[in-house]
Amino acid sequence: MENNINDLIKKVNDSKKENSLDLSLGEDLSIAIMNLVSIEEHFFFSGAKTGKPEYYDLLQEARIMRGELLRKIVKEEEGFEKWCISKHLLAASMRLMEVGTKYLTAKNQKDAEDMFKKAYQLYSLFWGINLKLVDMGEVKKIDEAQLNTKDESKKGVLDKLGDSVKKMLDCCKE
Repeated sequence: MENNINDLIKKVNDSKKENSLDLSLGEDLSIAIMNLVSIEEHFFFSGAKTGKPEYYDLLQEARIMRGELLRKIVKEEEGFEKWCISKHLLAASMRLMEVGTKYLTAKNQKDAEDMFKKAYQLYSLFWGINLKLVDMGEVKKIDEAQLNTKDESKKGVLDKLGDSVKKMLDCCKE
């Protein structure tokens, strides 16, 4: 287990050097991208509900900005697979956070915590893929609970990535 954590920390440190991405900056940027996805959705529904095509023009502007910002994090597009997966992971994470918040407002703590856990797992998977902690070439060749062929922990992949992201990203660091 200790070797697996050390391997993850080494990969993170190597990735920092390789990608030169300030992780606190990257975290803020990823949250901004999530919000841009939500803005795109809002413009879509506003356009559909009101019949005003101006909302679709605004949607396109938000989409262009989201694409520019996503390129700062997603470095390899692999035929746009990594790009598209990354976009959808952030979008789903943001939407689950919204659902969790609504559950909290309704005083439904259990369901809120479940949604927050799922949101964080997807967010962690986004970072796992983009920091190359998840080897996309080996994903199908290993047990579903393993991060790599050396991983012997009983935790699931998303929980392990969540633990790693907690150690890497600290929104309180300036």
